[in-house]
Amino acid sequence: MKVVHSWLKDYLGDALPTPEKVEELLAFHSFEIDGLEEVEGETVIDISVLPNRASDCLCHRGVARELASLLSVPLVYDPLAAEPTLATTEAIAITIENATQCPRFSASLITGIEVKESPQWLQKRLKALGVRSINNIVDATNYVMYALGEPLHAYDADLFKQVEGKWNFVIRNARPGETVSLLAEGGREEERVVELTGTELLIVDGSTDTPIGLAGVKGGQYAGVHAGTKNIIIEAAHFNPTTTRKTARRLGIVIDASKRFENEPSRNLIPYAQAEVVKLITDIAGGAFEGMVDVLLEEKTNPEVVVPVALTNVLLGLTLTADQMEDILRRIGAQIITATGEVFTVIGPWERHDLTIAEDFIEEIGRIHGLHHIESVAPQKAALTEVNVRQYYTEAIRQELLNAGFSEVITSSFTNKADIQLQNALAADKTYLRKTLTKNISQVLDANFTHTDLIGAHDIRVFEIGTVFDKTETSVGEHVSIALGVRTKGNGYNSKDDVIVKTASDTVDQVLGVSLQWNLEKGVVEANLSTVLEVLPVPPSYGEFISKTPATYKPVSMYPAISRDIALWVGEGEMAATVESTIYQAAGDLCVRLSLFDTFTKDGRTSYAFRLVFQSFEKTLTDEEIAPHMAAVYEAVQARTWEVR
Repeated sequence: MKVVHSWLKDYLGDALPTPEKVEELLAFHSFEIDGLEEVEGETVIDISVLPNRASDCLCHRGVARELASLLSVPLVYDPLAAEPTLATTEAIAITIENATQCPRFSASLITGIEVKESPQWLQKRLKALGVRSINNIVDATNYVMYALGEPLHAYDADLFKQVEGKWNFVIRNARPGETVSLLAEGGREEERVVELTGTELLIVDGSTDTPIGLAGVKGGQYAGVHAGTKNIIIEAAHFNPTTTRKTARRLGIVIDASKRFENEPSRNLIPYAQAEVVKLITDIAGGAFEGMVDVLLEEKTNPEVVVPVALTNVLLGLTLTADQMEDILRRIGAQIITATGEVFTVIGPWERHDLTIAEDFIEEIGRIHGLHHIESVAPQKAALTEVNVRQYYTEAIRQELLNAGFSEVITSSFTNKADIQLQNALAADKTYLRKTLTKNISQVLDANFTHTDLIGAHDIRVFEIGTVFDKTETSVGEHVSIALGVRTKGNGYNSKDDVIVKTASDTVDQVLGVSLQWNLEKGVVEANLSTVLEVLPVPPSYGEFISKTPATYKPVSMYPAISRDIALWVGEGEMAATVESTIYQAAGDLCVRLSLFDTFTKDGRTSYAFRLVFQSFEKTLTDEEIAPHMAAVYEAVQARTWEVR
């Protein structure tokens, strides 16, 4: 949300700090600031408004109200301070078919206007926000939206057909296959015809049943304001935020108006926006206000919330008095129903929807007071009262498996096929909850065997201790499972894998002191841990904590490694470390690992076989690029009179 600093001054007057101070205040108490720049001679502050505040702070008045709360000053001008009284008219009829989709719709009639360029001050402010000036009527509706957060739309009243002297507006759901002609983004008049699916909400000319706008998303070509327009109807409404969002995203029409509708500004804002736009239009375009029709089918009020003083201090780690809390609550515009010194009963300002429980108000008290005032308190050391059985035994298993050369993995709890399906899946291949770890472990083994040379291992050994999910005819449950897997060859499962996992599973049984019911499937074994953990004895205490050697993170190359082997005869007394050092130095910087994998002595000579692993951080290496490095190794070996086998 971009705001113009001078525009904020309309609401705060001389109490408004410098742009830099505004940036500091909002950053420390309210929102992140994305930038500060000069545009059209105006200082523009780019504010990242949080989702919970989008209903009231996607506008200049909302940001000004926030600053007033932080500065503890009143607004010198608040268009929401007193409910406006607008004359009514019988010239407009409104029919709303679904109150859930449109709980409120209003239309104002202004006659005798003159469409022309907007005043320079108005053009300048819109341009500072990156909005192109169209004409004084369209600009006025945009201006009020950026001022108060309520989107508006203007129609040429003379392009509607009246029935019995009335303009008829109908708000209804679209019919499948129905079309609507929309204005293009930016206010240009190019036609865009959209075919509808029946899930959208439409504004319709009731006299002809012609769609004239896609509710909450985009105005239509029908009855658009033009240079010859003399009489206009201004629409301000409240549309279902979910329907608006889905329609806007499906059609790719995500504009400032639809963003505000999908964040649900208060439906009580509508008459205030109508009053502001009527005043602005009659000031800059002339004409006479004939009256407004306002249909409100469903009201929405903020709840009364009890905020305990003691709980507020406990949750925030502060020692504020009841008077300090009351002052902050009044500063944010909350209505205090009762205040006893121990609890407050409050109602949030009507333009905000985010203050519905005690914790919401407690958060407000904390951030307005300043979270930087909260002092860190180190927790006191407490005696151990209970040993977590699951943590104790799984940690014991973990250490034994790590000692046996296994690596722990954590795989996704979601899969493409199982028994329990998700209602809102993250992706098409993650629509179910896993019922076993075996499949995931097998995938890890197959994907990682190619890295054995890189990590200096002869095989891949992994394990996981995690939750799996069960479903029977009568219930849905979950349990902790353990799975171990081994791959000794790169072409998949080998019978040797079963031998290694059998030894590892026996080790797990020894740690637990019981025999688990292991299920073996091609080099992977899995067992239910939960049933055993329920019957194992509770240990009196945890074992002694053993500090591990600090590890240093090294970045991992995204490019594959390439391996080469070399075997050579050396003198019987030549140490392997000497040979390894000679080869490693000659191999160059691309050699990331050198491993000795075979040794034997015969006829007074020793044979050493080494595997060299090359890898780049910049590209995938080719055989041609490795050849010079291996040539340097052979040259170094020959210089030591060692014989390459």
